[in-house]
Amino acid sequence: MKSICVYCGASYPEDPSLQSAITLLAETFSDHQIHLVYGGGSIGVMGAIANEVLARGGTVTGVIPQFLLDREVGHFELTELIITNNMHERKQKMADLSDGFIVLPGGYGTMEEFFEVLTWLQLELHQKPIGVLNVDGFYDYLFAQLDVMVDRKFLSVHNRSLVINESEPRELIQKMMRRTAQPDDEETWPEDRDLS
Repeated sequence: MKSICVYCGASYPEDPSLQSAITLLAETFSDHQIHLVYGGGSIGVMGAIANEVLARGGTVTGVIPQFLLDREVGHFELTELIITNNMHERKQKMADLSDGFIVLPGGYGTMEEFFEVLTWLQLELHQKPIGVLNVDGFYDYLFAQLDVMVDRKFLSVHNRSLVINESEPRELIQKMMRRTAQPDDEETWPEDRDLS
């Protein structure tokens, strides 16, 4: 993977575990010469990951709609800043520029971006790996909900396994590099399932 899109929040609570994960993720990007694609903001987790990658000599492309740029949250010290007309163009451009996707802690916007790109994978609109950096169990309840979807037969076991759940940045990148994302059109519901 030459470029990875990172979805994350515009807020940034004081959390040493999150800061450590962001730092290690940026180091991993640097070690593997991975280009960062993200939402173009200068604040929150977004600004933190961009700054960490830039501080290590990495390259960063931000993609931000004009109305958010007008609120003065754009990051103007990136390798490249792309301005779009709206959120839809922003998300499509971020996806087009990326070979994979990582989800960091965030709010509604992060969840919306994650589920959209995951749905695109399920519909075979792309075959790029999707990983969740599950810092301090931040997304444990989300994965529990995915398991409920499997149990209630709204989601197949195979498509549930399309998402990589990992708490350690280096291991997450390694798993993504080894993963061939292939959705399964045939919904199957085996009794014995391994979702690890």
